[in-house]
Amino acid sequence: MAGHSHSANIARRKGAVDQKRARTFNKCARKLQSAVRQGGPDPDTNLKLRYAIEKARAVNMPKDNMERTIKRAVGEGKQDEELIYEGYAPGGIALMVTALSDNRHRTAGDLKHLFDKGGGNMGSPGSVGFLFRHRSILVVERGARSEDELMEIALAVGADDVRVEDTVATILAEPTAFLEQKSALEQHGLAFLSAELGYVPLSTVQVTDQKIAASVLRLIEHLDENEDVQDIYANYEMPREWLEELA
Repeated sequence: MAGHSHSANIARRKGAVDQKRARTFNKCARKLQSAVRQGGPDPDTNLKLRYAIEKARAVNMPKDNMERTIKRAVGEGKQDEELIYEGYAPGGIALMVTALSDNRHRTAGDLKHLFDKGGGNMGSPGSVGFLFRHRSILVVERGARSEDELMEIALAVGADDVRVEDTVATILAEPTAFLEQKSALEQHGLAFLSAELGYVPLSTVQVTDQKIAASVLRLIEHLDENEDVQDIYANYEMPREWLEELA
């Protein structure tokens, strides 16, 4: 089970969605606000806002919530900076952490403390970035579709990879094709669990010790709880039963 999606495997997150819904919506709201402050409230002329809206829609953030958030952000002077932090979790697992912050020194200090406390270490820019590739990451419910059917749909809309895990499929495409790919997949009737521009590992690291697996997931969870953190991407691979047990 590869950790190529969010802070933990997407199937694990799906089961815990109710517990994390408020946190997820808060992160989406932060991204919407930042996009409005940088480029205005019109998604037709603000590409970052369009991306933020699509991401919020994919996690079923209510339309009224999104509209209120966008309206509140208009005219606000506070600016959040988009930041990327890199580092390692126990077992040599590489992590890419994206964040929005109005104080990069505070955020860096907070995340370094969490890395150190969790048995990992925060690296310098570029220390693990070469292990990942920036991609459109579209996670959908598989439903009754076979892997071949999903691959056929993905190829038809121009995606270049599909990774199927039981009830979930992750469709990957170039980042410049994000909006077109999501729209095309919606037209094929696929239901989204998440849709984002993010980082996919070029290869994965097998975790063979359950104690290390627990430490990796615990560090990721603590990082995810930080209010500045948006998303976390990892290159771990571990048995499904461990994920279920450690969840």
